[in-house]
Amino acid sequence: MSFSKNMNHFDKICSKILDGKNLDAWLDACRNEGKSIVFTNGCFDILHRGHVEYLAKAAAFGDVMIIGLNTDASVKRLKGPSRPVNDEKSRAFVLAGLEFVSAVVLFDEDTPYNLIKTVQPDVLVKGSDYKPENIVGYDIVMAKGGKVETIDLVEGFSTTGIINKIK
Repeated sequence: MSFSKNMNHFDKICSKILDGKNLDAWLDACRNEGKSIVFTNGCFDILHRGHVEYLAKAAAFGDVMIIGLNTDASVKRLKGPSRPVNDEKSRAFVLAGLEFVSAVVLFDEDTPYNLIKTVQPDVLVKGSDYKPENIVGYDIVMAKGGKVETIDLVEGFSTTGIINKIK
């Protein structure tokens, strides 16, 4: 997606954070431009080098990349009562600030299955700690003739590791 030359950096970042109202229009615009859509998801609580490397590699699988981001309530259910460290608005803003991230959408469920149904990505990406056929949304993407890709995680980088180091 291209941005107006009059838009400042802050506004560009904010415009990448989509909700149900503007997600459909954004997806339609991407498809009308013939762009392939990459989807990945996660909590991305404390953004670190491992996250950035993973996301940069994921973005290379298509023309635009959308990130499904767990809400605070979803992270709390998945990671425990002391998480997330950073609230959902902060996490969304930081992710949207990455040049290769096209859009960020929050989801409140434990998995992004319903969001993947809505997005209908051409490529679904997760870490190689998952077998492709076990990745949430695999069935949706494969049924439409898309691809499911995995990326090796960067050793030595994790949010839990950072939290433990700080403690």
